[in-house]
Amino acid sequence: MSLQDQARFRDSVDRKVVIAIPVKNEEARLNTCLASLARQIIAPDHIFLLLNNCTDRTAEIARAAAARAPRIVISEVELPGPLANAGEARRLALAAAATLAGPDGIIITTDADCQPDDDWTAKNLREIAQGANVVCGAARIIAEPGHAGLHFDLAREALYAALLDEIASLVDPDPADPWPRHQQHSGASIAMTSAILHAAGGAPRVPHGEDRALIERFRLVDARIRHAPDIEVPVSGRLNGRAKGGMAESLSRRARQPDEETDAALEPAVDAYRRVLARARLRGVRNNMDAAESLGRDLLIGPHAMAAALQAETFGAAWAAVERLSPVLHRRRVKFVSLARETRQAMALLAQAARDCPAAWMESLTHAE
Repeated sequence: MSLQDQARFRDSVDRKVVIAIPVKNEEARLNTCLASLARQIIAPDHIFLLLNNCTDRTAEIARAAAARAPRIVISEVELPGPLANAGEARRLALAAAATLAGPDGIIITTDADCQPDDDWTAKNLREIAQGANVVCGAARIIAEPGHAGLHFDLAREALYAALLDEIASLVDPDPADPWPRHQQHSGASIAMTSAILHAAGGAPRVPHGEDRALIERFRLVDARIRHAPDIEVPVSGRLNGRAKGGMAESLSRRARQPDEETDAALEPAVDAYRRVLARARLRGVRNNMDAAESLGRDLLIGPHAMAAALQAETFGAAWAAVERLSPVLHRRRVKFVSLARETRQAMALLAQAARDCPAAWMESLTHAE
């Protein structure tokens, strides 16, 4: 955004904006995060900090920051036993932020070890102004010394994920999320309207992986989800994290010994291609039972079960039912030893998709420019 565009856009934002951050034992990083948020060219109305189970100086630091900046709102909680996890902290933070934002407001969540760029809020609001009701930004891990092998593996996974996603953008294009885009669902940067969070029933109650689970819940209600390629948030590449099952735990494990399998979101290229073809076909058959039964036969789903799946109120819920019912769509993991071969296969399938979907291919090139 140019400075002139920023000024015009700032004047056009008339919805309450609340940033929600779950915080646990972040005495070393919280001030840096808050300083980044203080520099936003479009300032949020509130920054809500949910301090959960803190045992260091985090609460003292947060209170001092709130005394200097009244827009900072603090809630201190002690989550009991089984609820003392990152997923519950995020859920509570989003619920409280939604109350502060009001029914027409906008909530943006990040992590206390993140350092958003000055235009982070503005870019998220721009995407919502253009029609999205959920905006996913990418997390850029700040590399730690001595972990080159780990980050090389992450780069290989990212390349493969991008190939699969570009295939999906051609075979089953999403008007709300055109190419180029990214593939991340990270709590480091997710914006949403209060209305869509309410429609989804709030954030799910899961111990970890809450960011991906939240996006899946949004998909069930046909949210307009944008994976904005120019929204990227630096996050620490620390190996001693605060959340069990979180990114730091995964990085630490993989730094010690590489995983046998790649990220759970990745599957063999042929499986991914089959999945997006099936999803594209489902969009076209919801009001055509003969065609739906044909798709059901291809996916080994009986006619009655297929008909029941199509009764779902939203396409997202219908697709989720089809994925559960079809043994053909059962997910398999990709082993790292197979990743190079699968990457070559994905490149071949992308070329095929470009030949089969020339209009979508040209459209993706236009957006890329």
